[in-house]
Amino acid sequence: MPMCHVVLLGDSVFDNGVYVPGGPAVIEQLVWRLPEGWTASLLAVDGDVTRDVAGQLAGLPAAATHLVVSVGGNDALGYSGILNQPVSSSDRVFAQIAAIQQKFHTDYSRMLAAVLACGKPTMVCTIYDQVPFADQQIARAVRAALPVFNDVILRLAVRHRLPVIDLREICTEAADFSTLSPIEPSKAGGAKIAAVLARAVTTYDFQAGTVVYGA
Repeated sequence: MPMCHVVLLGDSVFDNGVYVPGGPAVIEQLVWRLPEGWTASLLAVDGDVTRDVAGQLAGLPAAATHLVVSVGGNDALGYSGILNQPVSSSDRVFAQIAAIQQKFHTDYSRMLAAVLACGKPTMVCTIYDQVPFADQQIARAVRAALPVFNDVILRLAVRHRLPVIDLREICTEAADFSTLSPIEPSKAGGAKIAAVLARAVTTYDFQAGTVVYGA
């Protein structure tokens, strides 16, 4: 198998080192699982949103062969205030949701265009939705709201014939999330993510069209 260099872009789903004191972070777990001679780099930044990924590309190693993007969770978090707004009419709520989705579609489309312009085989990740919030009402609201964002990611992946890492099917247990922050991967969750990433980048035929990888 030829030597390859996988680059992780996006947010704290990949840049989770601070949330797993003593490690290992996702990037370390990925490197351990890649074939001999392969390597990986972390350009993802904790707290970044979709618009920030273009800036991350400035640090792209010349030897990069594969790009994996996991972003959008912080975009969704930025709109979370809508969950607490009083509702006067369903029409108004759906109009707000439609506007949010359109804005995310614009931002994600531009981000993806910048990533694809690098000319490297690319994978994208969905946003996980089984976050173990202590308040079950909030947890249910989050699971109901996140399809607004995941639908954009999946549609654009299909349009560009990209493989998808479906984090919704990978991080499904409370133990998959950090005790320091319930929206970040734990060591166990990071291990699951890294295992699927390693399997996907080493086995996927990038001419095959969209394939979804779960647990």
